[in-house]
Amino acid sequence: MSKTVDSPKTPQNENNLAASIVIFVIMMALFLGSIYSLSFLTLGNPWPMAVCLGLFASAFWIPQTVLGRSDSAGEH
Repeated sequence: MSKTVDSPKTPQNENNLAASIVIFVIMMALFLGSIYSLSFLTLGNPWPMAVCLGLFASAFWIPQTVLGRSDSAGEH
């Protein structure tokens, strides 16, 4: 039996460099905004912590689920 060897294929949904930089800048702004919101945190005002958790969760969740996983990891 002959074995067929699949040649590596370039992912069709991989972002180009400019799109990756724009996505990175937006997600970093969300992350830094979440850290900045903690400067307003007091014992009497819990809303800055809620904003922090929301911004951090969205900065983590958006690239993972909405934009999709990177296909450049080399998994077969």
